[in-house]
Amino acid sequence: MRHFILIFCLVATASVWGQASSDTTKTTTPKDTTEHLVQLSGIVVSWDSLENIAYAAIYNKTTDRGVISDYYGFFSTVTRPGDTLLFSVYGFKTSAYIVPDTLTMDNYNMIHIMNPDTIEFAPVDIYPWPSREDFARAFVEMDPYDDALKKAQRQLSGEALAFVAAKLPTDASLSYNIEQQAQQTRLYRDMGMAQPNNLLNPVAWSNFVKAWKAGELKRE
Repeated sequence: MRHFILIFCLVATASVWGQASSDTTKTTTPKDTTEHLVQLSGIVVSWDSLENIAYAAIYNKTTDRGVISDYYGFFSTVTRPGDTLLFSVYGFKTSAYIVPDTLTMDNYNMIHIMNPDTIEFAPVDIYPWPSREDFARAFVEMDPYDDALKKAQRQLSGEALAFVAAKLPTDASLSYNIEQQAQQTRLYRDMGMAQPNNLLNPVAWSNFVKAWKAGELKRE
């Protein structure tokens, strides 16, 4: 009987110690069920000019969500470390960015640079004729000797320009501008000096007197 009581006490003590140890472990080491979220903000710019790229699509491939940058190229989205972001916009090559998995902060700023993408289209031939029938008629009625140069010379001839000038009404402002331009031309020709007046020129008077005495001013 004494041995049975001793064994019972040992079993009860071990059970109580194990329960206390389990409760202590649960209390001191709680399970962390929260995930690390990062507010990722940045600006999308062009590689060649560093200009802001407006309305670029930022797609989170990991969470299947996305945002669009504003007119100034700014964007902001909630991500997790290790997420893959795809940047795409018309005229630029699609590029990827992986959020660093070593981030410990809740906010992260970045500048994403995108390379321009050259889009090539198939060549297109543009003709001045809307249909084959119009081309055939223009080809038959074409005058091979009346080229564009001769036509331009005929339209810009003296007779044609005089006819057009005769039809134009007079304009006071246009006449004033022409007179001002003529005065500026004369000043430029005379090196900025006023045009000389021969009535006050003694050399001109001397030549006039000599011609008068020599009889060179007689009426014919």
